Amino acid sequence: MNRRRVLFVCTHNSARSQMAEGMLRAWAGDRFEVASGGTEATGVRPEAIAAMAELGIDISGHASKTIERFMGQPWDWLIPVCEEACEACPYVPGAKVVLRWSFDDPSAATGTDEQRLVEFRRVRDELATQVHAFIAAT
Repeated sequence: MNRRRVLFVCTHNSARSQMAEGMLRAWAGDRFEVASGGTEATGVRPEAIAAMAELGIDISGHASKTIERFMGQPWDWLIPVCEEACEACPYVPGAKVVLRWSFDDPSAATGTDEQRLVEFRRVRDELATQVHAFIAAT
């Protein structure tokens, strides 16, 4: 069975796309081959790792990477998860379907560690709803 391929894209590949990748991999099992990339690579945010750990999903081994490595590969879905990625990367050659999801950037949150983590949890939960809907529809 050929697994369908999903590429999540975000600006820095540090939070939203990383969380979406982890969720789809954890919740859809072997149905999809999942990757994520950014228009630039900066590192995975510790708050994203912590927020995902609360769901029992370990993304601590993920690395931030740029989408260049994925260009020209066959993708069933390209899913930008932020407006900036939609604008910076409107098309990846090889992608059959582009789904545009737009979520706030939790990395922009300010305040204490706990206040920033609250924002990461909020975006994580919004992503979770979207990922579950995607799984149910495919």
